[in-house]
Amino acid sequence: MSQDRLMKVLLAPVVSEKSTMVGEKHGQVVFRVVPDATKQEVKAAIELLFKVQVESVQMVNVKGKTAHFGRFAGKHSDVRKAYVTLKSGQEINFAEVK
Repeated sequence: MSQDRLMKVLLAPVVSEKSTMVGEKHGQVVFRVVPDATKQEVKAAIELLFKVQVESVQMVNVKGKTAHFGRFAGKHSDVRKAYVTLKSGQEINFAEVK
């Protein structure tokens, strides 16, 4: 895996009530990733960018909901998420990341 590819795999951390609860309960961090990302790429990208050890990665495809904008129907984008379990004693502090 090239370093350029690894820098593009992670799109953003997911900051929501559910992701915060999962983080506190299971020590996981949730990220939005590119649609064609693999578990191995996500693990390598996290370890490269945040200098932490990753125990496991679970991937989830979230289908976009249909929405109505007045009389026009539309659809939200599909999203791929990665639930990353860090090894015990490891944590990612987004406030300190440059």
